[in-house]
Amino acid sequence: MAQSEDLQKHLKKRHVIMITIGGMIGAGLFVGSGAIIKETGPAAIITYLLTGILVLFIARMLGEMASAYPGAGSFSEHVRLALGNWAGFSCGWLYWYFWVVVVAFEATAGAGILRYWFSDTPLWLLSLCLIILLTLTNIFSVKSYGEFEYWFATIKIVAIILFIIIGAAYILGLWPGKAMSFENLTVHSGFAPHGIASILKGVVVVIFAFLGSEIATITAAESNEPKEAIAGATRSVIWRILIFYVGSIFIIVCILPWNHTGFLESPFVSVLEMLGIPGASQIMNFVVLTAVLSCLNSGLYVASRMLFNLAKRGDAPRWFTKVNKKGVPMRALLSGTVVGYLSIIAAYYSPDIIFQFLLNSSGVVVLYIYLFVAAAQLRMRSRLEKENPQLLLVKMWGFPYLTYFTIICMVVVLALLAFDESMRSQLLLSTFSLAVVLIAYTIRSRRSPVKPFDSNTNVSKESMSK
Repeated sequence: MAQSEDLQKHLKKRHVIMITIGGMIGAGLFVGSGAIIKETGPAAIITYLLTGILVLFIARMLGEMASAYPGAGSFSEHVRLALGNWAGFSCGWLYWYFWVVVVAFEATAGAGILRYWFSDTPLWLLSLCLIILLTLTNIFSVKSYGEFEYWFATIKIVAIILFIIIGAAYILGLWPGKAMSFENLTVHSGFAPHGIASILKGVVVVIFAFLGSEIATITAAESNEPKEAIAGATRSVIWRILIFYVGSIFIIVCILPWNHTGFLESPFVSVLEMLGIPGASQIMNFVVLTAVLSCLNSGLYVASRMLFNLAKRGDAPRWFTKVNKKGVPMRALLSGTVVGYLSIIAAYYSPDIIFQFLLNSSGVVVLYIYLFVAAAQLRMRSRLEKENPQLLLVKMWGFPYLTYFTIICMVVVLALLAFDESMRSQLLLSTFSLAVVLIAYTIRSRRSPVKPFDSNTNVSKESMSK
């Protein structure tokens, strides 16, 4: 089975773009948005817009670094190139840990949705079936992963666009028996019924729903047009945020009062039911299941590639660098599957202790990863402008001011988490995860010294040779 240590370039530009689009549209939008609207009111539009702008800046930074070094393998390698081995090691392992926990969470969530149709089947069995199914799509070839993710993303995109079109027709008075109305934006205790602070507090939660923009930098290593694919995926982030998130939230709060009882279950289903769409719950359950499977599919993929890249750099056992005839790192992939299912067992036998610890200890690591990315882009951009400006095919806007602004925003978000009693445990346990990774790097570097970085390019000699 183990043939070589080289990935194959079977992902096309359309795959990378759709994978990135789909990666940012998950159950967090279809279901989680209800809780944000409930806590923020119609001002949730502003919350999603502010968060989207912040994530847009991160995506632009990633696009800049990835288009300059498309063969690096993942964004953790870009962080390594800019900040050093300690940062690449930490970023890579934190990201791997985050996604293997997500695999378990999404498999459990998907099983819960399947119970809508298969009520007598045990939850653990449905979770196992989902993980096995998506593992098989990843094992077959990277192209099969790309095709599955392409169509998963297409279903989500079509569903949201149709939702926005139908909702806009209702709001604008083009619906039978309905006049134009935007009154729900203000009539129920105003646009921001819980105050301005609730808008900023919502950013802390919403930012996790936008995770996925970094997947394009990982797929680049297996794309036949890496630079073009990354540039296209990066540029599409703007309209993704405006249409899919801000647009759909605007439609929801215009049609339903923000204090509607259906928000905590599914705002999309509540809207469709109000409009009298037959089979609304069936339709949205299918779409949400698609979103969950898409996230599970991507979770298995990105976790395996991150572990593969860590192994290539010597930060994980070289055993994980072997790939099969289809160019799939089987060992790295199956390790994520095994860890994911062990986490599902924990969710089944110890949901309030072990599984909750896994969720909390990985929940905020994405913010630390984004801080790594912003700091890396700040340093790499300065070097590239002096030494290799021709590599800057995609540029971060307003450099360095917007980069500093993004870093400050991330620090503010972390500070807000410290004052939020419901999120404080995630901050503390995720910080504990970061500390564990840093300690692991210290031990690793003493046992096996890493190769020095070239002082002129800030790129390791090993990376340059590749």
